Amino acid sequence: MRSFSLANPLLAIILGLLTIGCGRKGDPIPRPRAAAQPVEARLEGLRSIRLVLPRLDTKDEALVGVEIVRVLYLPLGLVKPTPEEVFSHGEVVLERRRPDLPGPGGTLLLDLKSLQRPQGWIVIVAVRLGNVPGRPSEVLPWMAPAL
Repeated sequence: MRSFSLANPLLAIILGLLTIGCGRKGDPIPRPRAAAQPVEARLEGLRSIRLVLPRLDTKDEALVGVEIVRVLYLPLGLVKPTPEEVFSHGEVVLERRRPDLPGPGGTLLLDLKSLQRPQGWIVIVAVRLGNVPGRPSEVLPWMAPAL
């Protein structure tokens, strides 16, 4: 039988140091953010909308905050579109960014008098940090500015 020499413990120490030093380098990767739940939107007259920002994300976890609120517009069609259709095919006509936004669950009044679009549909989307859009709000009718 062969006896252990000094080289074997030294080899074990070197291999141990190498395996300890092989870990992932750099900052930890943050967990992906879940999208925000829909914004509660309600028309306040013809040209303003009252919004209540969501408190939770789609995983029912507390929402830290909203970075941007976007208003999307889709021209009038033959049938009322779903919120997802307005979100995917509509155009962004207004954005409100932090720090002009209240915290989660806060109320915001948007004035849309400057929006010069023909009749159509609008939805509001809350966007989290990292450009993660939430679920769109219910579809609201948009009346022509001439009315």
